[in-house]
Amino acid sequence: MQRMQRLLAWISLMAIMGLTLAACGGAPAAQPTAAPAPTAAPAPTAAPAPTAAPAPTAAPAPTAAPAESTIRWRTRPDNQAEIDVYQTISDRLDGELDGIALVYEPGGSEGASYQDVLRTELAAGTAPDVFWIPGTDVADFGTRGLILDMRSLADATDGYSDSDFYPGPMFHLTFNPENGSNGEVLWGLPRDVSTFALYINNDLIEQAGAPDPRELAAKGEWDWDAFVETAVAVTNLGGDVKGFGMNAWWANPGLFINSAGGGFFSEDRTACALDSDESIAGMEFASRLYNELNVAVPYGEDSEPPFLAGNVGMFLNGRWATPGTRANAQFDWDVVEVPAGPAGARSWLFWGAYVINADTKDPEAAWKLVQALTRADIQGQISELGANIPSRVSDEAIQAFLGFSPPANNQAFINNLANNPAVEGPLWAGSWPEFDAAMGARMTAVLTGAQTIDEYRANVCNEANQAFDK
Repeated sequence: MQRMQRLLAWISLMAIMGLTLAACGGAPAAQPTAAPAPTAAPAPTAAPAPTAAPAPTAAPAPTAAPAESTIRWRTRPDNQAEIDVYQTISDRLDGELDGIALVYEPGGSEGASYQDVLRTELAAGTAPDVFWIPGTDVADFGTRGLILDMRSLADATDGYSDSDFYPGPMFHLTFNPENGSNGEVLWGLPRDVSTFALYINNDLIEQAGAPDPRELAAKGEWDWDAFVETAVAVTNLGGDVKGFGMNAWWANPGLFINSAGGGFFSEDRTACALDSDESIAGMEFASRLYNELNVAVPYGEDSEPPFLAGNVGMFLNGRWATPGTRANAQFDWDVVEVPAGPAGARSWLFWGAYVINADTKDPEAAWKLVQALTRADIQGQISELGANIPSRVSDEAIQAFLGFSPPANNQAFINNLANNPAVEGPLWAGSWPEFDAAMGARMTAVLTGAQTIDEYRANVCNEANQAFDK
């Protein structure tokens, strides 16, 4: 009997597994179906593909997904040498940032400004993921929702700190226009900083019999009076030679306004201050150089070509003028601190920032690139071009910068950086382009002699104040 039961059980089991004897499920089969179920059920759940398949598909996913994270990025290079350096950096980081493919796109300003091209592309959805913009444009891009607030990404990043960068740029990059506070937002990270200096033609200054400005600066004697004496002496060499030159944009006359103790804006940057006594004193000094002493290349003419040709004794510009001077100047040249006015030698602190397109498809990958581009070693590689100063507060970065010569006197830029410079920045309570247009037209009129300083004072803020939000 037991043999018969075992035989029947074996026949029933074969019926279940083969599925061909299902029609024989009568009374004899009811007894074994309770026993095989526990054996048969685990077999398909433990062994089949649903368990095995995830293993191979989970492994390739991390490899395949990052390959799809292509990040386009852009800067505004001045020449092919700068393009080549950025491309080299892009190639290097492309190999270091796992799962991210980088595409570098040099930007320009043909026809429309670099910033206007970006605005157009952002509206069309064709802008790069990461791009550089000047500090004056951060408010416009931020308030219009064109760039990403990176604060949450930064807060989730081990080792990140706002204090690693100079506080001037970071004030604006962390400013929240909704409540006027700092630190709650992060619009970008500064790529670099720069200060003004005077590029000097040592040959002309020596021929003119004037003291070496670098020696005067070292003794604390390089002030507006010494500057004027040098400019007059060089101009007296005659011919096409002029003692001084600066180009027509807001920062150049602004330097003299700052050094006189004035400024463009009220302390809270919500109103024009160009008509204050101090600001007017700075404009009066600048006007004297052009309209009374006649020691300067006419305002509105590009002063760099005559300087590079050896016909200008002192040329006011930022660090970005160094590559061109290295390549083209055929005379003994160097740099010196800006001369001290009544408020001291107050240079500008210029800066620009890497920002992230608000519509980027991969914010995390874009943030990784911004971090990488602002590393000390990458900033040093860019600074070696001569065009800027690392934006990280780092003795190591400064020491490296001091070795990038010529010029020999790189310390002049660092001294100006430490001497309470006026920080270039956007207008969160108004339109910088509108303010610049109103101010620039009036400044040009004064420096070309088309308008008196009294006329300038009576009108400049009436017009410039229209740029502020009402």
